[in-house]
Amino acid sequence: MKPSENISRLIEIMAALRTPNSGCPWDLEQDFASIAPYTIEEAYEVADAIERGDMEDLRLELGDLLLQSVYHARLAEEAGHFKFDDVVHGITEKMIRRHPHVFGDANGSAEEYSAVGMAKGTWERIKTEEKAEIAAKRAAMGLPAKPGQESLLDDVPSTLPGLAQAVKLQNKASKVGFDWNDPRAVIDKVREEIAEVEEVLDETNPDQEHLEEEIGDVLFTLANLARHLDIDPDKALRKANSKFRKRFRYIEENVKNVGHSMESADLDTMEQLWINSKKHV
Repeated sequence: MKPSENISRLIEIMAALRTPNSGCPWDLEQDFASIAPYTIEEAYEVADAIERGDMEDLRLELGDLLLQSVYHARLAEEAGHFKFDDVVHGITEKMIRRHPHVFGDANGSAEEYSAVGMAKGTWERIKTEEKAEIAAKRAAMGLPAKPGQESLLDDVPSTLPGLAQAVKLQNKASKVGFDWNDPRAVIDKVREEIAEVEEVLDETNPDQEHLEEEIGDVLFTLANLARHLDIDPDKALRKANSKFRKRFRYIEENVKNVGHSMESADLDTMEQLWINSKKHV
């Protein structure tokens, strides 16, 4: 089988990998749950390539991410649920519906189909209509309603990474006015949450579960502060991680110059090298 630019070849390859007896033993053992972590990992690798500005790596990583969609669709087809074509139909239908200002019919007003009109609520109205249609289709197919659709927050996936999930929850709540109107008020809340961590630490035998809860509150509030400042908290944290890597590498490279190894160097020595690293990294 030869490679091709046509998506159908990728679908054929996946079908071959999943064919009993002649397929790949590893691929044949997989299911939705076992593949899901790879799907998440590939999405992060796409983001990493973008952040590094590596377009060749991005090309390869986008292929890996596309493979994940094909893989899940193949599993669904084998189980009689849907095919890859149905996935493509669903997303094209959604994109056309959600962009009436680009693909709109003659019945819509220019105001509604303008970018400004979308910002005024057309986007949310369309999404609400979509949810109603999906619910009706599920009912017609004899499927139960999607669980937990009573709350404004129910459509925020619980499987999202913590910081991303926090921001989405906060954005949802903000739409109905449950929000601070000044980032400095959020800073005060951060201080309050840190003080609560200190209170637990001051206890004779600090409870680990209570500490975990209070640290969670601190992180949640810091994510809220980042949101108010229009900063992606996950991106900011990844940049901080990258800076830490470089500065720690500086310590590793220079600790020998002061007569130590990483194992033998004391904290004061490493701290001085850390301070020096800030002049170079």
